Amino acid sequence: MIARIVIALLGCAWIPAIAVAACGTAEVAVQVLGSGGPELTDKRASSGYLVWIDGKPRVLVDIGGGAALRFGESGATVSDLDVILLTHLHADHTADLPALVKASFFEDRVRPLPVYGPTGNKYMPSTVTFVRSLFDSTRGAYRYLGDFLSPMSRDTYKLQPRDVGETREKIRVPRKPGDKIWAVFANDRLRISAAAVTHGSVPALAWRIEAGGKSMVFSGDTNGEGGYLPRLARQADILVAHNAVAEGASGVERFLHMPPSVIGRIAHEAGVTHLVLSHRMRRTLGHETETLDSIKKSYAGPIAFANDLDCFTP
Repeated sequence: MIARIVIALLGCAWIPAIAVAACGTAEVAVQVLGSGGPELTDKRASSGYLVWIDGKPRVLVDIGGGAALRFGESGATVSDLDVILLTHLHADHTADLPALVKASFFEDRVRPLPVYGPTGNKYMPSTVTFVRSLFDSTRGAYRYLGDFLSPMSRDTYKLQPRDVGETREKIRVPRKPGDKIWAVFANDRLRISAAAVTHGSVPALAWRIEAGGKSMVFSGDTNGEGGYLPRLARQADILVAHNAVAEGASGVERFLHMPPSVIGRIAHEAGVTHLVLSHRMRRTLGHETETLDSIKKSYAGPIAFANDLDCFTP
C-alpha cells in the first residue's frame, strides 16, 4: 500500500511513502498499523504505529483494536521490539495488547519487554495498574497469561510496565525543574522522551523517538493545550498528529481533540519537516480539502493522510 501524499505547498516534495514490503528495509521508518479511531464503520484499525530501525520493528506506539492484526501483516515480530509506548489507556489505543502478548507465546522472546505509559488519576488507572489488571496471575482479566508478568521459567519474557509522569523514579526526572517532558528510555539504537499532553481529563502522553539521526513524534490524542507538544516536537522529521475532529468542533469533541488549525499551528511552531495525519474518523474522512486549508494557514510543509500499513521515511 502506498500512502496518498498531499503536498501542502506547490513544489515542496517529500520522499514518498514506501511500499509495505520495503518498510523493513529502511534505515528508519514509521509504519501506521491503525489509522482510525474507535469507530467500527471507518474500515480502519484503531491507533497503532511501528518505528522500524535498520530493518527491525523496535518501537510500538499504541495497540488499539485491529492493530495486532496489522502488526502481523507488517511482518513485525514481538521478539524484535525494544519497547511498547502507550499514549493513554482508552480502548482504541490499548485493546489489542492482550492479543499481542498472547501471540508472542509462539515466538522465542526471552528478554524483558518494557511497557511505558501515563500515570493514573481518578478517571483512569496508571499504566502499571492497567497492565496488572490484565495479566496478574491471581486477579487479572487474562490471568492465564500471568506468566508474562511473573515468569516461572527462563523460557518466558517478562512484561515491565512503567508509569511516566510526576514520580520520584530517576528515569523520569524532568529536563528542567517544573517541566513535564521526561527522558524515558535509551539504548544503543534509540532515545525516547515523553511530554504530558491534554486529552480532556485523561492522563496522556506524546512520544518522541530519535534514531539514526532522525526524530519522530507521536502526538497521541490531545486537544493541543498545555504547550509541551511543540517543545517535544521541535525540529522533528515527522510529526504524526491525530485528525479526529473537524475545524469548528465544539463540546466534548473539542475538549478531547485538536482541530486542524491547532495541528497546523503546532507543526509550524515546532518547525517539523513532515506532517502525517492519522486517527481519521467519519467526522474528518471526506473533509481532507477543508482540513488542508485550515492547516496550511500556519504550516507550509508537506502533509500526508495516513492509511493502515502506510510506511513513511523521514
